Amino acid sequence: MTAPIAPTALSQSAHLVHGMGTALEAPVWPAITVDEASAVLDRFPAAGRMAGSRSGLHWHSPRPFSAAAQVQTDAGRFFLKRHHRRVRTPGALAPEHRFMAHLQNAGLAVSAIVPARDGTGAVAQGDWTYELFRQTPGLDLYRDRQSWTPFLDHGHAGAAGAALAQLHRAAQDFAAGPRGPDPLVASFTILPSHDPLTAAAAYIAARPALAAFLADKPWRQDLGRLFAMLGQGLTERLAGQPPLWTHNDWHPSNQLWSADGMVDCMFDFGLATRTCALHDIATAIERTAIPWLHLRDGTIDTPADVDGALALLAGYRTVLPLGAADVETIVRLLPLVHIEFALSEVDYFAGILADPAQAGLAWHGYAIDHAEWFLSHAGQDFLQQLRKRAGA
Repeated sequence: MTAPIAPTALSQSAHLVHGMGTALEAPVWPAITVDEASAVLDRFPAAGRMAGSRSGLHWHSPRPFSAAAQVQTDAGRFFLKRHHRRVRTPGALAPEHRFMAHLQNAGLAVSAIVPARDGTGAVAQGDWTYELFRQTPGLDLYRDRQSWTPFLDHGHAGAAGAALAQLHRAAQDFAAGPRGPDPLVASFTILPSHDPLTAAAAYIAARPALAAFLADKPWRQDLGRLFAMLGQGLTERLAGQPPLWTHNDWHPSNQLWSADGMVDCMFDFGLATRTCALHDIATAIERTAIPWLHLRDGTIDTPADVDGALALLAGYRTVLPLGAADVETIVRLLPLVHIEFALSEVDYFAGILADPAQAGLAWHGYAIDHAEWFLSHAGQDFLQQLRKRAGA
């Protein structure tokens, strides 16, 4: 078992990040320092040079799976992101960067990658992998809000739906296979399978830390029950869906906004890979319409936002069509669409961090409890309202 990676004194005292609940926590990954940023920027010729004081280092991101900060240089403002090498290598980031470049070449406003001295989009230095992005115009209205929180209003939801459809339209001629089994990457191998439980077993077996964590848990019974109760007819519906590279993390803090409520820029393609359009739409609804941070003992004390989900679908339909059969597939996907990424989170906590408590929370509180909620009266009512009012 790999030793856990402990937070540094700097990260504990000077910087907090989002946890699995509503509270801020000390980060695992230490905050980027001025000296560190200055040294890394030397490997990106277009970045210019930082001032020799702390004035060159600005806001630190509160997202927990990497470290990132805004950096000011004599060439402008940039966004520097750092991953541990066991989470991302430059090679693992390359397909993601190619996808972003494809979307940008298609005319979409996507955060611009700054090339390193060797022409690649990321550099390795010691235990770390770094990416650098140009600061993009737009309002970062959601930058301090957690991922499982809703849009500020339904106008934003509609704008995000339209932008997601534009992304899907631009991605249609991006020909690439799925990404590999790196941690914290979405995938689409279990739900489309004619035997989802066998596909889940293969997914788990390919990740030794995940397999070891689940070895003494009744995961086959847990997933088998959820697939039986929530996945009826889903495999057949997904079999005919065209494969498509998708964002897979479409929540409002991954967009920059204009003053009139439109999406100015889309970013954070860290979960992007080949799934299908309906899977991406279901993920967007699941991450923005249901207040998961208020889930306690199988119930949520805040109503799910059906109108927000409907606004997202309506916005999508202004760009691309969604028929009744598509909406029905999205509704059926919603209870299980999170399963593969939840397993990837368990793998991250169990393997990279060697943190069984957090792995247990990701397994029980995320993978299982999120699906279970859809079996509750509130969950079933949400699905039925969405089905009826969206025209399924």
